[in-house]
Amino acid sequence: MARDTALMERAQATGETVFSAYTWASPTLSLGRNQTARGRYDLDEISRRGIDVVRRPTGGRALLHHHEITYSVTAPITDDESLRNSYERINRILIDGLERLGVSATEAANGKRTPQPGDLPCFAAPADGELVTSGAKLVGSAQLRENGALLQHGSILLEDDQPLIAELLSASTSGNASPPAATLCALLGRSPSIHEVAIALFDGVRALEDPNALPLAESEIRDAALGHMDHYMNELWTWRR
Repeated sequence: MARDTALMERAQATGETVFSAYTWASPTLSLGRNQTARGRYDLDEISRRGIDVVRRPTGGRALLHHHEITYSVTAPITDDESLRNSYERINRILIDGLERLGVSATEAANGKRTPQPGDLPCFAAPADGELVTSGAKLVGSAQLRENGALLQHGSILLEDDQPLIAELLSASTSGNASPPAATLCALLGRSPSIHEVAIALFDGVRALEDPNALPLAESEIRDAALGHMDHYMNELWTWRR
């Protein structure tokens, strides 16, 4: 989260767009920026299972980062660029990359608005514009716009372990069962590596956006990312609401 925030600042300062794909060093529950979470989760159970917790700068609902691949996009935006247009532009890259893997995905068009942050996990149901296959949600995304730049986060499931989120809720919080989500493992009949998925997505970037796109050296962003670490490790931010 610190790295993505630093990349968003970089987009504000330089006009540079960066598409990233990554996994997490340990199972991590990420909370949406405005999600109410304080007092709703069993912290002892979270600790017992060895799960870390972080609050994203982007919105949306709770997501378990474990058997999934996270993508992020940071880019400059103009005042007249609509949220819908930026979503569609990023979706085109995602759809292209997924097709390169052998997965067909489309934008959901069910008339459902993005739900308010609640106890249900991110993958409980797709909202309009999110990516689905056979009606099941495959990619969950959320976007932040600030000071002339955007940060969009998204998750592509390898396996559907998102129902575990309900087991992390406190006893006083009712957890509802979620319908099965789409996963790359089920669709492909195998588990693709992060490298394979990342290459497919980056090929989509080069095909649709910039054929000369180059990798970003982590050394270029490390110091800026470290500057945001204390914020995202601070429990006053994580459990602010």
